[in-house]
Amino acid sequence: MEFHQGRLLDHVHLRARDLAASKRFYRAVLAALCHQPTFETEQAIVFDELYIDQAESYRSHVHIAFQAVDPVAVHRFYEAGLANGGKDNGEPGERPYHPGYFAAFLLDPDGNNIEAVYHGPTTRSSADVVIRPLETDA
Repeated sequence: MEFHQGRLLDHVHLRARDLAASKRFYRAVLAALCHQPTFETEQAIVFDELYIDQAESYRSHVHIAFQAVDPVAVHRFYEAGLANGGKDNGEPGERPYHPGYFAAFLLDPDGNNIEAVYHGPTTRSSADVVIRPLETDA
């Protein structure tokens, strides 16, 4: 089984009802996953390919999954999100999507479904990130 990531999306743009609340939420949950803003103004905040600004007319409603380095990071993400305006949408735990899939889900201040996921022990390529589960003795 292989997963190819990093080839399709250039960036994701979220439109927030309350930009200050979204900035607090995303600073907290992404810091829990060891990410800091790459750019910020009064009108927007950016974390690598994620761009968030103030909604003038419509808000986004999407599902975004962020990669976590281990299950501990998934727990940190979840707790940071709850403490910063997020709502529970699935406590940290294993999911049936594939062996080793460990995730937590939160609703951000605008109702976007935000996930942190750890895919289990993996190796990664470089050109387009290829994720292959490690063989283990069962």
